[in-house]
Amino acid sequence: MSVHDIRAFNRFYTNVIGALDYSRHLYAPYTLTESRVLYELAHSPRTDAADLRTELSLDAGYLSRILNKFEQDGLIERTASQQDPRRRRVTLTARGRETGKLLEERASESVGSLLSTVPAAERPRLAEAMTTVRTILSEGRPPRREDVLLREPGPGDLGWIVQRNAALYAAEYGWNADYEGLVARIVADFAEDHDPHLERVWIAELDGRPVGCVMCVRDEAPATARLRLLLVEPDARGLGIGDRLVTAVADFARGVGYRDLVLWTNDVLSSARRIYQRHGFVLAAEKPHRSFGKDLTGQDWRLDLHGTTE
Repeated sequence: MSVHDIRAFNRFYTNVIGALDYSRHLYAPYTLTESRVLYELAHSPRTDAADLRTELSLDAGYLSRILNKFEQDGLIERTASQQDPRRRRVTLTARGRETGKLLEERASESVGSLLSTVPAAERPRLAEAMTTVRTILSEGRPPRREDVLLREPGPGDLGWIVQRNAALYAAEYGWNADYEGLVARIVADFAEDHDPHLERVWIAELDGRPVGCVMCVRDEAPATARLRLLLVEPDARGLGIGDRLVTAVADFARGVGYRDLVLWTNDVLSSARRIYQRHGFVLAAEKPHRSFGKDLTGQDWRLDLHGTTE
C-alpha cells in the first residue's frame, strides 16, 4: 500500500459521508467541525475550553470563534472552572442539548441510509474491514477517553446488558443467577414499555464494542428518575466511562424536567459508590439484606437535580 492509496481512500470516503458539505448534507447550519464540538460538549466529562482544544486538535482562535457563535445562538454557557478559575468551563444549554441531539439523529439517519444500500450479506464483511483499519492504525496506542462513544442501544445491546451484568457480578462478587433474573426483568420491562422522552439507555462503545451501559427510567415517586444498571467492563476502566455515563443520566433527567434522581446499590460496590458521591448523590438510607446468594447492605442514594449542576 502507498500513500497514494490511502489518500485516494480518504477522498472517496469523504465524499461518501458528505464531510465536505456537511451542513447541506444534514440540513443544518453547522459545519462538521462545529458539530464535533457540540458532540464533545454533550458526551465528554471534560468541557473546559482548553480540554476541548486538546481533544479535538483545534487552533485556539478557531475554537474561540466557534464557541462565540454557539454563545450567540444560545447553545452554550461559559463560566469559571470550579477546579481552576483561570480556565473557562463550557456547558450546553437546553437549546444546545436539543440541537446536538438533532444533529446526532440526522447523522445517524444519514449513515443508516448509506448502510441500507449495502446487502445484508455484505455488512459483516464491511464491519470487519472497518474494524481492521481502526485496529491496525491504532496498534500500540492505548485507548484514550475521547475514543469512547456514548450511543443509544442497537439490536442485541439490551441482551448484552443482561449477559455482561450477570457474568461480571458473578466473577467479581460471586453473585448467583438471582441477579441475572433481576437484570433480565429490568431490561425486559424497558424493552416492552418505556417512554423515549423520559426514559433512556446509553451504551459506551470503544473500538466498535460495548464496554459500558446505564439506564434512566421513571421512578414511582413523582418527578423522580431512577438510575439503573451502571456497568463498565474491567478492561475499559480508568477512562472515565462511569463518570460519563452518570453525567449523561443526570443531564438527561435534568433536561426533561425530573426534580430528583435516585438509585439503589450495595455497599460492596465501592467504585460505583465513589462515582455517585462525586456527582453529588447523598446516601438516603441503607438496610442489610440477603440477595444473590450473599449477605449485603443495600443503599438508597438521591441527587437533587436542581441543587447541583454537573
